[in-house]
Amino acid sequence: MPPLRVFLALFLAPLLALAAGHARADEPRMSYLDDGRIRLGVDLGLGGAITYLSRAGSDVNVVNSFDWGRQIQMSFYSGPIPFTPHGKQPQPAWAPLGWNPIQSGDAFGNRSRVIESRNDGREIYVKCIPMQWPLNNEPGECTFESWIRLDGDTARVRGRLVNHRADQTQYSGRGQELPAIYTNGPWYRLMTYTGDRPFTGDAVNQIPSKFPWPNWQATENWAALVNEAGWGLGVWEPGVTLFGGGFSGKPGTGGPKDDPTGYIAPVYEEILDHDIVYDFQYVLILGNLDEIRAYVYAHAPRPAPPDYRFQKDRQHWRYVNATDTGWPIRGELKVTLDQNDPQMIGPDGFWLAAQAPKLFLRAAFHTGSDSAQVFWKRFDAPDFSESQSLTFPILPDGRYHTYVVNLSASPEYRGAITGLRLDPEPAGRPGDFIRVQSIRLGR
Repeated sequence: MPPLRVFLALFLAPLLALAAGHARADEPRMSYLDDGRIRLGVDLGLGGAITYLSRAGSDVNVVNSFDWGRQIQMSFYSGPIPFTPHGKQPQPAWAPLGWNPIQSGDAFGNRSRVIESRNDGREIYVKCIPMQWPLNNEPGECTFESWIRLDGDTARVRGRLVNHRADQTQYSGRGQELPAIYTNGPWYRLMTYTGDRPFTGDAVNQIPSKFPWPNWQATENWAALVNEAGWGLGVWEPGVTLFGGGFSGKPGTGGPKDDPTGYIAPVYEEILDHDIVYDFQYVLILGNLDEIRAYVYAHAPRPAPPDYRFQKDRQHWRYVNATDTGWPIRGELKVTLDQNDPQMIGPDGFWLAAQAPKLFLRAAFHTGSDSAQVFWKRFDAPDFSESQSLTFPILPDGRYHTYVVNLSASPEYRGAITGLRLDPEPAGRPGDFIRVQSIRLGR
């Protein structure tokens, strides 16, 4: 799989949304929370997507709802591409998105259906059946749930996808919008930190408003869309360093029903099994840029070497030319290696090589090779390559062993590291597999 630069879902969807036209002008069914600092509203007629966010006592809403592909909402991606259930064909421009249920509705103006909701004044809970965005009136074989609480100038949100697809194929991991966030035209300056000295107060960066909208490494796990005065909406998602976003239209103008829009999405590339229960959390922050960053600094864990333990989930790992035994994960990944050049790829991250000179791998290999290979990406060399790799001996006996790989033996393992890849063997064969309980980096 090519390096992560631009996910199709992140740069194609916003462009085509501009041409999709306005959804039906039905009256919203709003449910609000207000803590005296901020006011947040979800539309129960649009799957419970967040359509309103402002300071308390103000009617200046930052959220864009030009069509039903915007708002602040959940949006997930998987195969097949194109997705043609029961022979139904997607709108041609959207066909490359494949399987794409979203919280608000579809590109044809059909709303997602809320099947449960409550608001006790402290928390909003909504459960909905989403719609497949590229298809006309095709509900997803899944449900979305969200829990929202206000805390000062922030909204803490939990999201959940519960799949029950008839198609049990394990499709490749794809970039998930966690969530998709669209702001109105006045909030057009996309700000974040992309440097290699996170949490030091180093200067922030403005992401150019070029198109296709880019992805970048947000090494402090946040990004914000702010106005000319530097005030606006930030999103922080602990652990996530890969973000996408940009701005489209005339900067500085427009309201919730107008075309100009800013966009942010924290991204993990995930395998979404036919029966997966997938949870994530994020925090929305209203304030000026300094306040948004200060909130993150006060609450975020600092970068540390990863410790992946595959007890209940994949820890955001995915595969190329390989599959595993599927959901649920019970204490290990068992990966089938029956294709050429099988690969296991970890999530984008950020840690210092000096803090993690060794890799500790608890695994059982059943392969036709007596060696495996580990690759890494560096902040200043963000692609996997042979020069940034080490080959290490293994026992291909199908039994668990702990392997210790001295990464510091390579002069190319230095500086800030941003990702790992494990190649269990050069060429897979029928019956080959690897079982992995944990992958840890440290001393």
